Amino acid sequence: MSVSAAPLAGLRVLEFSHTIMGPTAGLVLADLGADVVKVEPAPKGDHTRGLGGFAAGFFAAFNRNKRAIAIDLKRPEGQAAVHRLVEHADIVLENYGPGTMEKLGCGYEVLAARNPRLIYLALKGYLAGPYAHRPALDEVVQFHVGLAHMTGPAGRPLRAGASIIDILGAVFGVVAVQAALRERDVTGRGQRVSSALFESAAFLMASHMAGIAATGEDMPPMPERRGAWAIYEVFPTRDGELFIGVTSDQQWTRFTEEFGLATLAADPRLATNVMRVTERGWLVPELKKITAALSTAEVAARLERCSVSWAPVGKPGDMFHDAHLLATGGLLDVFVSRIGGETGVKVGLPALPIEFGDARSRGTLQRQPPRVGEHNAEVLAEAGFSPGEIAALAASGVAVAA
Repeated sequence: MSVSAAPLAGLRVLEFSHTIMGPTAGLVLADLGADVVKVEPAPKGDHTRGLGGFAAGFFAAFNRNKRAIAIDLKRPEGQAAVHRLVEHADIVLENYGPGTMEKLGCGYEVLAARNPRLIYLALKGYLAGPYAHRPALDEVVQFHVGLAHMTGPAGRPLRAGASIIDILGAVFGVVAVQAALRERDVTGRGQRVSSALFESAAFLMASHMAGIAATGEDMPPMPERRGAWAIYEVFPTRDGELFIGVTSDQQWTRFTEEFGLATLAADPRLATNVMRVTERGWLVPELKKITAALSTAEVAARLERCSVSWAPVGKPGDMFHDAHLLATGGLLDVFVSRIGGETGVKVGLPALPIEFGDARSRGTLQRQPPRVGEHNAEVLAEAGFSPGEIAALAASGVAVAA
């Protein structure tokens, strides 16, 4: 049976977004085959293109497989152009601040009047409620919900090492879009759906909240947590270190056999994981002495043989050369630059972490991150604009082409 890695082919998306959350939602839809048109503000485009430091790779990372147009939505002619484009769209997504799209004449009520089948995804800081008016950022909500508290050591709350809330909120938004598309199949009408940073971050706290209820105790930060498994941390080797997780009694048996730990295997204090947890104070240092005498390669080989969970202690740059990603189509060759198009440095960036049918049915790279206004003429023409109208929009600066 043929399996498609582009199940959303045929859907048209207009993306009004910047930074990470909105672009990620558009990326997921585009990688799954939707025709995603990124609508950037004319004349400079998405401000993310110009960011440096920690954010220097944002645009290249989250805007592949999209077309791009640049329109000045602060001018009535630009708003009118978008209204015409919406008539041919299935989905609009935006992650601007509260009320911004409404001020630009492109809020849900206005656009739905032009296209009742439109699904409008609003990606916000907060869902409806007392906080809805607030601007928000990934890091802001990490501190609010306690994620930063759980990440850092006691007294030193830290944000997670990636923009996980932006990305999670985007994926929840795509889930909402998929549900709305299914409902549209039944009713024939679209609707506004939304996801938000704060609620996405709060969702991640569910297990900790349940743990508080179950134990009657506050949850300590992860670096100081009372572990559920006796062996679940970084171990030194002669030339490096590895993370090792022995998470079942069966794994413990295999682990002790592979490393020749007959004395520990026979110790009645270590018969079960629950018992081993109470003995961590002496057990873990003893095991660290054993791994520290062996090379990283030897410890890894032994862990592979006994089927115990392990991982190298890596850095992001290691993923460019990861054997598993390279062997499975897990990296897509994307040009990284602020301009877009086939400029800059070409590197492998992660594909969507999903597959269809088998490992060969992964998302593919169809388009490099676009230049500002790269597809103005073709997108406008597809929406019924005449050559004269397209030329007039360009001449007035309302629609700026690359």
